This record gives sequence, C-alpha cells and structure tokens, in this order.
Amino acid sequence: MRTVYLGTSEFAAAVLRVLAGSAHRPTLVLTRPDAPFGRGRRLRPPPAATVALALEIDCLQPVDVNAVDVRELIAAARPEAVCICAYGAIIGEPLLSEHRLLNVHPSLLPRWRGAAPIERAIIAGDERTGVSIMAPVAELDAGPVCALSQEPIAAQDTYGTLADRLASVAADLLIEALERHPPCVAQDDSLATYAEKITAADRLLDPRRPAAELERVVRALTPHIGARVTAGGDGLGVRRARVLGDGPDTGVLSVAGLRPVLGCAVGALELLEVQPPGGRWMAGEDYLRGRRGR
Repeated sequence: MRTVYLGTSEFAAAVLRVLAGSAHRPTLVLTRPDAPFGRGRRLRPPPAATVALALEIDCLQPVDVNAVDVRELIAAARPEAVCICAYGAIIGEPLLSEHRLLNVHPSLLPRWRGAAPIERAIIAGDERTGVSIMAPVAELDAGPVCALSQEPIAAQDTYGTLADRLASVAADLLIEALERHPPCVAQDDSLATYAEKITAADRLLDPRRPAAELERVVRALTPHIGARVTAGGDGLGVRRARVLGDGPDTGVLSVAGLRPVLGCAVGALELLEVQPPGGRWMAGEDYLRGRRGR
C-alpha cells in the first residue's frame, strides 16, 4: 500500500523504522522544521527526519502542513493512506478529508488525549496504557478508534522503557490497521482525560506531596525531560529515586546519610541518581562525597 507518513518525535521515528520495512513503506515523510536543541541552542533536525534520510525516503519539513502547496505534494504522492504519529502540529481541513488518515496515539483513548500521554499515565499511577489507531478529526485526539492494544505499566517503568515498548506495539498495530481496514468506533467523550504538555512546574518535585507520587514523576520524565528538586539550595536534576517509609521533615533535603533524602508529606524520597547544576549525572552517593569534599 502506498503511504505518506507524518511524524516528528523519537517515538514517531521508531514507528517509521518498522513501517518502512513493511509492505507499506512510505514514499514521503513530512516532519517539523529543525529546532534549537541543548545548551548551545543549535538547530537540530527532528528524529523522524534523521530516520527518513537514513532510509532514503523523501522528506519535507514544512512550516504549515495545511498549506496548499504542501497538500498538493502529499496528493502527488498518491497515498492510499496517510499515517500520522506524534507530528506535533494541528492537521485541519481540507487535509483531514482529502485522504484516508490513520493516527497513532500512545494511550487507551479516550483516556489521555493530548501531548504527553505516556508521561501522564505513569504520573497518575495507571496500571496499564496502550496504543490506539484512530481516524483524526478537528478536535484533539477525539476521532473514532479502529484498533487498540493494551500494555501494562510495570512498577519500574520509565518513560524510556515504556515508550520503547509502545512504539513496537504501535508499529505492528498500524500495519495491521493498514492491511485489515477495521471499522472505527466513536469514543465516549464522557470518559476523556487530557494529557497536558509537561511544564517546568511539572518537573519540580514538591515535597508537600507523597514520596510515591514524586517517584512516579521521576520515572515519567526519565530520560528525556528530567525531574528537579530545589530543596537544599543546589537545585538537583533527578533521574532515579526510591521511596522510603520515613525520613527528614517535609521539605528538608538530608545529606547526612549515604545518599540525599528528601522529606515528603508522606514518606521520603531517596535520590539515587542526580545531576548538580552544570555537572554530569552521577550516583547519589558520589554527589554527596563531592559535596562533602568542597
């Protein structure tokens, strides 16, 4: 089947790799323009563009995918289906109606519509998530679902480990949907929840919350965004943490033991892997040794 693929993120790039190895290899990939990255803010191509280049698939990076000239280029590729996965921009009419569109979304819709479904599922303590294939509509992630696959969320899952599994599930489910043309079923809007984009406030580990909740935040933002703790004055990035039954008073970052421990409203959070300002990631005990040697 002739396909065109719209995707941008690492997740989208992983799905593209598998799709390109199937009978539905895209003839054209559309992704977002290069964007500033890292401390130097140098322009970097999106992951999907890098994969398309490596796979020798024609790739466009339009500012507006809905522009007339871009729609004409998509039509010129004569796709039997346009596959969308974490594209990162609104797709509107008339593009929505010009082709058979299949959108890959890493959640069990209608739960966790929106920008950060994997992170929000972990933060919320959901026991399972999954992948939905839907026909997109003007409203965000509200289109009818034609395929769905569940995936358990393990107690130690990070964003990285869960996203890797979901990308594999998503690729297989997309290929199945392309081949079988399953009917789409309307979502129950009354059950919808929204996965808002992760903000700077979401990254901060607020000790007024239970330690178990903060540990989920750490896992949900690892390794791509990173959580932070500001107690103690240093401002530490946190990539691994463990819940303790008790510890210092709420809001106190204890540095008296083997590793830093943050007192929380319920329990305490032991910081297993941290990043001091301007430094590298290190074990919590290495951080304390360096701190005591100042």
